[in-house]
Amino acid sequence: MTSDSFLLAMGTPPSGGGSALGPLVLIPAFLAIFYFILLRPMKRQQQKVQEFQSALKVGDRIVTSGGIYGTLTRVGDQSAQVQIADKVRIEVSRNAIVGYQGQEPVAPEGQSQS
Repeated sequence: MTSDSFLLAMGTPPSGGGSALGPLVLIPAFLAIFYFILLRPMKRQQQKVQEFQSALKVGDRIVTSGGIYGTLTRVGDQSAQVQIADKVRIEVSRNAIVGYQGQEPVAPEGQSQS
């Protein structure tokens, strides 16, 4: 068997006549899936946390991300004062307040909020 007959036996390779439209359709589809699975839920969670933190007021019984339970005695723009025992008050960042006592945390643990 010569090399010429071997080449003829193989035949011609199939042509790559596939449409270039396929990859162009897949890219927006992947972007849409990425948006609806990852970005949209994250934006909703951030909005929920911001609403929670803006609604904080004196007298609320809260929990911090460090697990400290207390009652708000003063609320500022960046920080809040929390009474954790009789005559014991600490200053914490508003971002460290993750929820109300006895309820599920609003902000996921270990996630920094800005």
